[in-house]
Amino acid sequence: MTAARLARYLPVLDWGRRYDRSAFANDLIAAVIVTIMLIPQSLAYALLAGLPPEAGLYASIVPILLYAVFGTSRALAVGPVAVVSLMTAAAVGEVAQVGTADYATAALTLALLSGLFLMALGFLRLGFLANFLSHPVIAGFITASGLIIAASQVGNIMGIKAEGETLTGLVASIIGHVGNANAPTLVIGISATAFLFWVRKGLKPLLRKAGMGPRGADIATKAGPVAAVAVSTAAVWVLGLDALGVKVVGDVPQALPPFTLPNFSLDLIAQLALPAVLISIIGFVESISVAQTLAAKKRQRVISDQELIGLGAANIGAAFTGGYPVTGGFSRSVVNYDAGAETPAAGAFTAIGLAIAALALTPYIHDLPKATLAATIIVAVLSLVDFGILKRAWSYSRADFAAVTATILLTLTMGVSAGVTAGVALSVLLYLYKTSRPHVAEVGLLPGTQHFRNVKRYDVLTQPSLLSLRVDESLYFANARFLEDLIADRVQADPRIRDVVLMCSAINEIDLSALESLEAINGRLHEMGLRFHLSEVKGPVMDRLKGTHLLRDLTGEVFLSQYDAVRALAPLLVRAAQAQAAE
Repeated sequence: MTAARLARYLPVLDWGRRYDRSAFANDLIAAVIVTIMLIPQSLAYALLAGLPPEAGLYASIVPILLYAVFGTSRALAVGPVAVVSLMTAAAVGEVAQVGTADYATAALTLALLSGLFLMALGFLRLGFLANFLSHPVIAGFITASGLIIAASQVGNIMGIKAEGETLTGLVASIIGHVGNANAPTLVIGISATAFLFWVRKGLKPLLRKAGMGPRGADIATKAGPVAAVAVSTAAVWVLGLDALGVKVVGDVPQALPPFTLPNFSLDLIAQLALPAVLISIIGFVESISVAQTLAAKKRQRVISDQELIGLGAANIGAAFTGGYPVTGGFSRSVVNYDAGAETPAAGAFTAIGLAIAALALTPYIHDLPKATLAATIIVAVLSLVDFGILKRAWSYSRADFAAVTATILLTLTMGVSAGVTAGVALSVLLYLYKTSRPHVAEVGLLPGTQHFRNVKRYDVLTQPSLLSLRVDESLYFANARFLEDLIADRVQADPRIRDVVLMCSAINEIDLSALESLEAINGRLHEMGLRFHLSEVKGPVMDRLKGTHLLRDLTGEVFLSQYDAVRALAPLLVRAAQAQAAE
């Protein structure tokens, strides 16, 4: 394997050669900031996934190291995220009881399946498949998931049980148990939530007015959740609030990530295969979106197929080190970027920081209230809620609006699994719907030019005996019959037509079904005494058409340009256009 090919699969060999002291300093500072933010966030997301809090730390150590080796984004921070944690809980909760060893093992298996699926897509270079997911639909799913996640944590804020996988179920459960709310827990939960919202919006401007530098103010703002953790933990310890019913994290192992083995049972794999695919797709879409956005700001390149390999390796690493499915997180990646991270080494330094925390700090979080972690989750996920997507979709595309609305409603009322499945299905159906009825314009000649435009939009010249149609879409099985019917209806409605020209300037592909439809159009027009012509056929498309019955039996000609076609088939029209332009 050549060095270039090896570097393609191991991007660390590329950026590692240029690593210098300046990059080291910037990466180290970014790692400190991200580590401070990740400690409470990792604990919180593990509880959201139904796992022990240490699983969140473990899922943030080895996966980050592996992504640093295989990933191409300089700023992406990999680890547990809210939506994937919720999807993990929904999937694993179907096959095992929360709190059992089987539950934790099933989460490992889910991470392994997700990693293998992502790596398979990467090695087969199938990253383009993610493009079939409609971003408005995904935004709708994430919005609905954010609401479900926030509602699921209200119980921890109040110190009551809040059970259910749908928003309606959670709300009903909260209402049914609201009378059992624990007062000290409620005080901690509301205080922590209010404090974290204020930190996110108000602390940095306050510190800047007080004279603190931008970097210091930024670090202090990111440390807000850590402050909430420290103060609430101290309050529980000093006041003995756990004896008053405040639920705490409890004992957390003081150790590095252990070596763990997933369950290779075929029955379990069969049950988790579909959830693993859905988690992989949603995780990859979220990850690649933020990675490409951040890379564009520095004119860097993110390779989708290699990102699949990097995320796949991270998930496989999580499966064997006590974690659960991971992906690139939006908030932590933005923090990583804003903090000045220059290379994936920042992630490696973050992993080292989290490893130190797992070894040295876990004894101090025994009295950490679960209400504080719930507040951390609520503040984080509500930033994902974007109902503005409904307004934007309505004003731009009714089809997109219908798909987004359906995704949100299905997720809220039927659960995450149904919502993400619907989102994927709706994305594909939306694509098929839009391309199955392509825009087809009847075109005419602009006077004084050799350009052709839509007769409904421009004042153009046409000739009754010549029908010129431009198809603004590639032709494939879903829209081939539509074109057949459109041409048949048009020529039957106007007996003056003698020639039909299909302008192919926007056609990038013609599959076998479409080829057969074009042959059928040619045959039917021939039976009616009409000729069928093609113009402006692109080179790759023409290469595929050579040797086919379409070109051998074509009743008309293939013209290099639409102007050539009109000049040959309707010379009077060309002269009229020239005369009109001369006037």
